[in-house]
Amino acid sequence: MMKNNYYQKMAFLGMLLIILFTFQQYTSKEKEDFSDVKFLTPHSIPLHLTEFDPNELDQKQWQSLGFTEKEIATILNYKKVVGGQFISKEQFKKCFAVSKEKFSELAPYILLPESNKEAKPSRYKDFKKRSITVSGRFNPDHYTVNDWMEMGFSKGQAEAILNYKKFLGGSFVSKEKFRECFMISEENYQKLAPYLILPDKTPANFNSYAKNFKSEKTKIQYHTFDPNTFGLEDWKSFGFSEKQAQNIINYRDRNLKGSFKNLEDIQKCYMISAEKFEEMKPFIKLNPATINSSQNQKAEIKQQEKTDFSKTDLNTITFKQLIEFGFDERAAGSMVGFRKKLGGFVTKEQILTTYNIDVELMQKLLSIAQLNTSNVPKYTLTEAPEEWLKNHPYFKYSAEKIIFYRLSEKDERKIWKLLKVKPEYEARMKLYLK
Repeated sequence: MMKNNYYQKMAFLGMLLIILFTFQQYTSKEKEDFSDVKFLTPHSIPLHLTEFDPNELDQKQWQSLGFTEKEIATILNYKKVVGGQFISKEQFKKCFAVSKEKFSELAPYILLPESNKEAKPSRYKDFKKRSITVSGRFNPDHYTVNDWMEMGFSKGQAEAILNYKKFLGGSFVSKEKFRECFMISEENYQKLAPYLILPDKTPANFNSYAKNFKSEKTKIQYHTFDPNTFGLEDWKSFGFSEKQAQNIINYRDRNLKGSFKNLEDIQKCYMISAEKFEEMKPFIKLNPATINSSQNQKAEIKQQEKTDFSKTDLNTITFKQLIEFGFDERAAGSMVGFRKKLGGFVTKEQILTTYNIDVELMQKLLSIAQLNTSNVPKYTLTEAPEEWLKNHPYFKYSAEKIIFYRLSEKDERKIWKLLKVKPEYEARMKLYLK
């Protein structure tokens, strides 16, 4: 009996030692540091975007735009709900699977009218899906914009296809690379593939993009020029696209009030890269006469001022009067447009939130001019017209909820609780409520 007790005690001590040893090993083990671990998401991959019609995209193409399978399914279901095709960017934007950030990224490339109002049959014909016809075997490297349009592609699609060819280095290289063109849907590729005069596979040593753009740069013949007298075609002759050239001119005429004053002004233009600036720099000759001319014109305009801005109402000030005060056309148009959407300004602080506005110049105007708010329309939450709620910049994102809640609730305090808007948004909205 004593022998059995001895063995039981020894077994218990052995088990206790094993447990203690295991616990010591676990507690002494250093914790692994995961601070440098980074997770990649599909949205972290940069997209090479070209113009596209969202009505023509298949599952694979939506994925190439960065959407998940679930988001794609939602977009396709939404397309069925709205009648089988998107008719405008405005309509596409309303799909809740498309975030505001994603829409902003894609909007410049979408081949649809801006709004539903613009999407009339006569105007929509340029955007809708076309059937592709092929007459025989052809080499796509030799095709122009007109050739692609005759085949059935829109002008925007044709230009995007040529931009893709340029991206590859001036040639589609192979059927394999041609198939990767974003503008070519799988359905259209299957139609075109038998007629393409291209190798099936891409050469192993293929190197796109860089070589082509080096050769392009050597073709540009620079000459001495005054950037203050350069027009659209002049900037294009230096290798800028039409859009880039127009933006340079806008920057000069609007942001700089008509002229580049020095080399630094040119260097700061966001459309001119540092590399491009260095190329052009030896040929830039700023003529003092063109600089003085723009300044003299500005002085003449000031002399012609007739408006007494101390007696001017900010809710009735005109586009021309804003130009007269010194604003450029973009800023003046933004202010007048914003005021129209609001139905009038209620506080001077609102005006400073206008896009594209010169804040310093606007503050000067605000210190001089008056603000009459007597004609600004105001309503209660329960009586506000539906159209007004849906179009007003401060209410449109909550309009549907307001319309829904007030069907069964007449106490505005309770409606505000149900809306759950941020305090700063609520404060803005209440400016237009009785």
